[in-house]
Formats: sequence, structure tokens, C-alpha cells
Amino acid sequence: MSPTAPRPAPTGTPAPRPAHSDVPRNAHPSARPDAARLLEALDPDQREVAEHLEGPLCVLAGAGTGKTRAITYRIAHGVATGAYQATQVLAVTFTARAAGEMRSRLADLGVPGVQARTFHAAALRQLTYFWPTAIGGRRPDIQAHKAPLVGAAARRLGLPTDRATVRDLAAEVEWAKVTMTLPEDYAQAAIAAGRTDVAGQEAATVAQVLALYEEAKSERGVIDFEDVLLLTIGILLDRDDIASQVRGQYKHFVVDEYQDVSPLQQRLLDLWLGRRRQLCVVGDVSQTIYSFTGATPAFLTGFTTRYEDARTVRLSRDYRSTPQVVSLANQVLARSRRGGDGPRLPAGAVELVAQRPSGPAVRFKTYDDDLAEAEGVVAQVRRLQAAGVPLSEIAILYRTNSQSEVFEQALAGAQIGYLVRGGERFFEREEVKRAMAVILGAARTEKATLTGDLGLDARTVLAREGWSEEPPAPRGAVRERWDALNALVALADEMAQTRGADLDAFHTELRERADAQNAPTVEGVTLSSLHAAKGLEWDAVILVGACEGLLPISLAEGHTAIEEERRLLYVGVTRAREHLIISYARARNAGGRASRKASRFLDGLWPIAHGSRDASRRQSRQSARECSRQSAADFEANNDPRTIALFEELRAWRSQIAKERSRPAYTVFADATLRDIAVVKPTSLPQLSLIHGVGANKLQEYGGQVLALLRDFEAGG
Repeated sequence: MSPTAPRPAPTGTPAPRPAHSDVPRNAHPSARPDAARLLEALDPDQREVAEHLEGPLCVLAGAGTGKTRAITYRIAHGVATGAYQATQVLAVTFTARAAGEMRSRLADLGVPGVQARTFHAAALRQLTYFWPTAIGGRRPDIQAHKAPLVGAAARRLGLPTDRATVRDLAAEVEWAKVTMTLPEDYAQAAIAAGRTDVAGQEAATVAQVLALYEEAKSERGVIDFEDVLLLTIGILLDRDDIASQVRGQYKHFVVDEYQDVSPLQQRLLDLWLGRRRQLCVVGDVSQTIYSFTGATPAFLTGFTTRYEDARTVRLSRDYRSTPQVVSLANQVLARSRRGGDGPRLPAGAVELVAQRPSGPAVRFKTYDDDLAEAEGVVAQVRRLQAAGVPLSEIAILYRTNSQSEVFEQALAGAQIGYLVRGGERFFEREEVKRAMAVILGAARTEKATLTGDLGLDARTVLAREGWSEEPPAPRGAVRERWDALNALVALADEMAQTRGADLDAFHTELRERADAQNAPTVEGVTLSSLHAAKGLEWDAVILVGACEGLLPISLAEGHTAIEEERRLLYVGVTRAREHLIISYARARNAGGRASRKASRFLDGLWPIAHGSRDASRRQSRQSARECSRQSAADFEANNDPRTIALFEELRAWRSQIAKERSRPAYTVFADATLRDIAVVKPTSLPQLSLIHGVGANKLQEYGGQVLALLRDFEAGG
């Protein structure tokens, strides 16, 4: 088998993503990319990004629109045309995982020499290199966690040092530093920013904590992560020769997730650029969810003011999600503001346009208590798995990490594998460390016996560590070990197909991924907070705890904080490719007071059940007729004419059936159910049964007629 020949995915591994979701599969790092062919792989808007190689460029990219694709192809196109030298391009993003993925994509495109790093990683590299010249001696060690030093500062002031207090004070130290706020200026800046009563302390007291924290660092001879940026900035300001050297090295800059840039990061970027204008920024104001850390979308929204001749390109074609998911995402966002014509998107936001075929309707579930919700989620996972969705393509998303425990217990009890983002890291597992060592050993000592087929060689080597073609049946430690090794086999197959790599290159890739914590896909349901899920996607997303007090969280006060919570929900919704289930529990504990209600962000979107508590609350504010009118208006605003025409045909059929049987029309199917049928366009009884309002009796009585009507409608063009 040739290194680039297609290969079946190993057991337990999802099939490759459809074209348009990622890079071409036949690029080789030794070959210079073909410029014309690169452009052919892009849509018109992505192509506009790729062709704009000189001067300032602002890309407003909605979720799922291929922003990483656009900027990696832009870099590859620049190299292919000779406009860029790969080593003179610096691509900056916000997580080591995202940087690792970008490097991997660029390598797939035949451009392995581009530097893709986080702000901190790039700055640390420069700081370490220039420290002996600029400052002298050895660079101080980096204090990985602020809590010990913040705790020491708090104790000196006689403040509480419990975990919550230290956590809140540490977060405030970070905010002050990324906004470049000095201790002596903190009180005034905090009041202006509405950051009062941090950890229950007055602003003047928090300012003292900041000063004592800096003293504690100096006493211990350490620096923190923010100091890496601050010290690099200081060197670039003080040493023109070093600044010139850096600017000579990097001539073209790309900044991803630009809506999350802090004032400190922007200052460093300005110094990297100097007077040059070779800057491409990519961002989405709708995914601004880190304002509490000092990040601000102001640099993104003000980019064209700063660079008056900057070109702006909007990426709105959503290749990730079905029309049903996209419609909900747009509506959640639009309800943040209203104009004369109804809901409107916030300024700078991108309205997504779905490119995928129609899929299942978004499902909304209400449970009696948290335990019932967890059991319901397990049932949903089982249903999705039975429908062919791999466990690795299912995610359970929640607002706070404390919510995960009940779902972990429910999944474990059901013998369903899972992994928690933020838990044990993949490359820190003993079986993975040992596998990497064995792979390196084989690459160096067994070259004479290796086949050169990376997939086959990886299988041979990892079989010695316990990997097999078929997974062990029971869940537990043995299965988890196999899942980790199988993820390595799947990655080997991918690299064989995309790069024609050998075992030595495979080990290099694993080492780079370990540094970036860019783990391969492991079979199992993902549990993640909404914040940690940003930048990821799954075939199916189960978004739990979608109620007041959790989403928005009760700690969110004021319009700005509430709108950030809305954007957090938007991020969660847009992680789903096809299946989206949103749920909440009315009460925390079994038998407890059912006081929770659905999130305000879903007002007018959450289906209202007749006789439910939610219905009675809503009906006190809004008549049934008004609800019906609003639902009809939303449906017509968010669907194409053909879908609307199908709905009208379904209504006409319903009227005929109701007349024949002397029944009210709504007893056949409600309008809401008919709208969902028109959107989903099911082709089988099992698909039809998944639509809300289609129970077993109605499926038996009307299912055949509905499917026949749908077939006739489709056949009619």
C-alpha cells in the first residue's frame, strides 16, 4: 500500500471529515505548494483572504466559516507565489493546542517552516534568547501559578486565604497586569471598569495585594506569565538594535482570535510590527467570552479606524453546522438587541449562512432534577450512538466545571467512556509516554525491518504495547489504555495519508503535539465547560444546565456581563455540527422546589408545553396568539421559500385530515411540529419519530402519509 493511499479508519475512529472542513489530503512537505490549486480549494470569501497578501487585512469570521482554513491557505499562497518566506511569517493564536493545529495544517499544505505560536510562547522565545545580551545573567524561572504568592500577600495583610478568596484575587492580579494597570493606579481603574468588591475587599485593599504580590515575586527571584510579555516589551522599547533584529526576522503577521487580544498583547504586537503594516487579523465579536481576563474586542472593531486603508472580509458561509443549528445560533445572538424590524445582530457580528444539508431539529429537554437530567443525557448518548454517532463525536457542555460530576457518575454507571477537558492530559498518561519511547526506539534501531508504511509500522510497534485491531469489550483501565493507543494509530494513518511521513517524523509530530497539548482524538464522550469548548466541534452537542442562575450565571451583573453570557451560549450552540440537544433541570435535588426556569436567552425559542409551569409563566406575559405570530414570523425569517412552501402543503394536508375525521386541526399536528417536519424533511419513520410532537400513536396513524407527502414534494422539484 502506498503512503498516500486511502486507508480504512481504525476501529473506534471517526471517518475523515468531509472536504471543505480541512486541508487537501495530498500535500507533501517536500513539495512547494501550487498557488492556483490552493485557491481552487477555497470559497469566494476565503479566496479573497488568501489573495490579499500585502497591507492590513481584517477578517470577520463567524463560527464554522473556515477561518483557520482561510489564514493557513493565505500563508501557503503567499509562500507559493514568492510573496512570503515561510520563516518570516509569525502566526499568533491563543492556545498551544490551536498553535499546534495551525502548524500541522501548514505542514499538510507543504509549508512546515512557518512559526505558529501563542503570544506567550513567542515572547518567551525572544525573551530567553535576548536576556543575556539585554539584561545579563540567567533568565528567572517562571512562576506557573499565582496562588501561592497571592496567598502570601493576603496573609501579610491579614486577609482570608481560603481557596475562593485567593482564586479571585489571583484573577484580579492577572487582569491588572494584562491591562497594564499599576498597583498605584488600580483603585481608580477598577472602579472605572466596574470591578468592585473583588473577593469581598475594597479596591484599595486589592491594590495592596497587587503591590505585595510583586514584592513576593522579587524576593523569590521569579517572574509570571504576564511578566514574559512585559519584559519583552521593555527590551524592545529600550534596545533599538534588538527591535530591529526581531523585525528583520518576522515581516508578516497573522493574529487569530483577535477579539480576545488584551492591551498588553496588543502593545507587544505593535512593537513587533514597528511602522510596518503587514498584518492580518481574524476574529469574531460574537465569540468574545474572556472579557473578565482583560481581553477586549475593541482592537478588532477598531481595526479599520486604526488602519484606514485596511480591507475587511466577512466569512459567513457556515460549513460546520446544519441549518437548524445555524438558525438557533443566529436567533440567540440577534435577541441581544431589537430595532424597528425586530431582533438584530450586534454591531460587528456575522450572520451565519448554513451550507450543509438540513438535519434534525434542535431538541429541548426539561427534567425534574439534576440527577434526572444526567440520566436523560445518558439516554441521549445511547440514542445518538445507536444512530451511528461515535462517542468521540459527542460532547456534553456546561457552564461551570462543578456541573461535570453528576454526568461523570452517570456515564461511568452506564459503562460509557468519557474524558474531561481540563482533566488528565493525554500526553501525561503513562501508556502514551511509553508508546512515544517505543516509537522513537523503533525509528532509530529498526529501520532495516520497517516497511516505510507509517500506518502499518505504527500498528506493529504499538501492538507490543497492547494495541489490537479489536477493542477490549469491557470499560475500565484496559479499554482506556487501548483508546489512547488507538488514537495514536489513527493519527499515524492520517499522517501517512497527508504527508507520506515515516515513523521518525511521526515521533517528531507527537513530541510537538505534546508541547502544544494538541492531543489526537480519543474515543469517548467529551465533557467540557463552555469556555474550554471554544475552538472545538463535534457531530453532537448536549448543552446542559440551560437555565437562569447557570446561563446566565448568577454572578453575572449588568448588561455587559449578561451579554457575555449570551455569547457563551452562542459558542456552545455553534460547536454542534448536526445534533444539538439543550436541557435543564427544574430543581437541583429530587423532590426539591422546582424554581428554575429556562435561560432568558432562549425566550421565544424554547418550546412551550401546554400546562407546564414555563407555559403558565410565559402566558402571564404574552398571549398564545402573540406567541403563535412570533413563531410564524421567526420561521419565515429563517427559512428558504421552498421550506415555507412545504410547511403550507403540510398544513393543507392537516386541514384535509382534520375535516375527514371531524377533529380540530391542532389535534393532528401542531404548527410547531409541522414547521420542524418542513425544516428537517425526514425520509424514514425513525427520523420522523425524533421530531418533537410526533409520538408513537401519531407516527402509526399519520407517519406513512407524511413521508409520502414529503417524497411527492421533493419529486415535484
